[in-house]
Amino acid sequence: MTFELKHEKFSGPIEALLDLIERKKLEVTEFSLAEVTADFLDYLQKLGARESATVSPRIIADFVVIASKLLLIKSKALLPDIALSPEEEQDIKDLELQLYFYKNFKPAVIHIKNLWDAKQFSVSRPLLAHRTAFFYPAANIQTENLLQSITTVFEALEETAKETRIMQAPLMRIEEKIQEILRLFTAGASSLTFKTMQKTRPRSEIIVLFLALLQLVNNQLVHAEQTDQFSDIVVHPHT
Repeated sequence: MTFELKHEKFSGPIEALLDLIERKKLEVTEFSLAEVTADFLDYLQKLGARESATVSPRIIADFVVIASKLLLIKSKALLPDIALSPEEEQDIKDLELQLYFYKNFKPAVIHIKNLWDAKQFSVSRPLLAHRTAFFYPAANIQTENLLQSITTVFEALEETAKETRIMQAPLMRIEEKIQEILRLFTAGASSLTFKTMQKTRPRSEIIVLFLALLQLVNNQLVHAEQTDQFSDIVVHPHT
């Protein structure tokens, strides 16, 4: 399946994700989100390859946020016994809810657009149609009160704009984890277990490590064995 990028009719990450799910004729569930992760990441890669003038960094950032949630869902599907924090579980539920509401509101958006194109719309409730706009302030309100309230709001917004928050997290690349696994075999290890490799590592690093292992298996540099469902994965160098 190819997902074409159309600059003139660009769609956001939720629209793109829902389109991928509908193309596979899946319902919006955690399972379907795991199923379309690879397609969405491929779409993101194509999006990032376009000239910076065509797609704003904000849109790219929105896609990256959705992609990170999809990787979390995919990892949970591949490692069912992995423990997620309440925040991560909530992220998954929030994404499902976003897609559910978007799927239901999507026909309404098309209908509203058709009405707009046909100039068949109104901007007022029938009760207030053709009536002069009016405003009933409180009896004790003064001009000074309004000015003070507006000034307070702008001062609060100005303070918020000054705040900066720097979030630092270690950057982990799949390529680095691939080299790390290969070095263990080069050092003389005849086999490795995934449970041993993931000891004392944070959850984010375990996910990258697992994706690196999948890449090695796909490239036939190692082969992996799992005797039972959810049992430990044993990795051997490919001979």
